[in-house]
Amino acid sequence: MFPPSATLPGKWGLIAGNGRFPFLVLEAARSQGIEMAVIALREEASPELEAIAQRLHWVSLGELSRALDLLHQEGVTRAVMAGQVKHAKIFSSIRPDWKLAKLIFSLPRKNTDSLIGAVAHMLEEEGIQLVDSTTFLKPLLPDPGVLTRRAPDSSESADIAYGLEIARRVAGLDLGQTVVISDRACVAVEAMEGTDETIERAARLTVGKPLVVVKVAKPGQDMRFDVPVVGLRTVEVMRRSHATALAIDACRTLLFDRPRLIEAADEAGIAMEAVAPDAQPSGAPGAPPPRPNDISGAKAG
Repeated sequence: MFPPSATLPGKWGLIAGNGRFPFLVLEAARSQGIEMAVIALREEASPELEAIAQRLHWVSLGELSRALDLLHQEGVTRAVMAGQVKHAKIFSSIRPDWKLAKLIFSLPRKNTDSLIGAVAHMLEEEGIQLVDSTTFLKPLLPDPGVLTRRAPDSSESADIAYGLEIARRVAGLDLGQTVVISDRACVAVEAMEGTDETIERAARLTVGKPLVVVKVAKPGQDMRFDVPVVGLRTVEVMRRSHATALAIDACRTLLFDRPRLIEAADEAGIAMEAVAPDAQPSGAPGAPPPRPNDISGAKAG
């Protein structure tokens, strides 16, 4: 199925950060007959994008005016932001042009949501609609349910329930989306360092104790940017860090390389569960029994 507005007049653009996200968007769009003009962020995006993008332009993180000019030059009327831009880099490494400097100065808060939200508003003012970043990747958003062969056990489910409470409060403050729990104690809270570094920090603090990772979307998550993502590297970091379970927000978290990711989790003995917002995880007191999520291709039982 074509995404909403895919057949409307005008061209599509992709603002590309790091990781697999931009590649997946380009491939999915191309499978639907859509070729995207790519604005690649020099400090973040992979040079390998040049091999698959028909039209690509490199810009610095701080070159907002140049990015807008290039989008207009390409005739772009709808754009997707895909790929991570490390939060710390946004505030410490860029040299903003006059337009971005003016935008940053006008922000009442200097958090990531405020900055990217303001850029999104500026794009709208320039006649460029910023579209849900998952528009072409809906199959990678899991429905509620257990995704792996193994469901979280009672101890892991209790940690997940506690972690969801903490993570949703932290995410509501736009501080981070991930917490790491061990035996109903919050060991680490994500700030600007990212999910994988948060898990590794928790492992250093607990020295081999089992960990549970909880990653959530923000309340009222703007699906146009900063959508939670889990990839193969996170599963590998969890394995090395003695993290035995992962809970994510269903329908709001992208699972990159989804079949391989779930296979890797199964091989590592990691239980993965997608939890509906505000719902109790399976195994928590009063929760219904777990149901495997067949869409993922994971085996039940």
